[in-house]
Amino acid sequence: MATVADVMTREPRSMTPEDTLADAAKVMDELNVGVVPVCEGDRLVGVVTDRDIVVRAIARDMDAKSCKLTDVMSGHVRTARIDDDVDEVLSEMANAQIRRMPVVDKDDKLVGILSIGDIAAKSPADEEDVAVSLGDISTPAEPDRGGVAQKQGQKQKQSG
Repeated sequence: MATVADVMTREPRSMTPEDTLADAAKVMDELNVGVVPVCEGDRLVGVVTDRDIVVRAIARDMDAKSCKLTDVMSGHVRTARIDDDVDEVLSEMANAQIRRMPVVDKDDKLVGILSIGDIAAKSPADEEDVAVSLGDISTPAEPDRGGVAQKQGQKQKQSG
């Protein structure tokens, strides 16, 4: 039975809630990652993803150089613990459709990040489970019916 500690990436880089979107984008580019944990001290308070930057900020015309991470980060984050079973965490990731999960200790101190890639690279026996989970994670969610496409459709109906 592999535990999260066996496969996670240790000591991930984190940012503060007061850092800017531009700073986060630079860190993501530098590290070639799509998520950065957000911490107050060493306690995890959220994560910011590349999607948060695009959908919650840029699409709403927020200025990347002045907008703080606290304004767009996901604050209620699913986390794993070091001694959690990898298969159980993988199942939770699939059900929640997430590709990476911060790892915290009993005091919510950030100690690592667990990604689908970590599990695939370090647990070859779990290769089939990873493939199934990745398929579940990648299943398209229902579209936001209040989004741009619906608004455009409403405009067309009104003008037609």
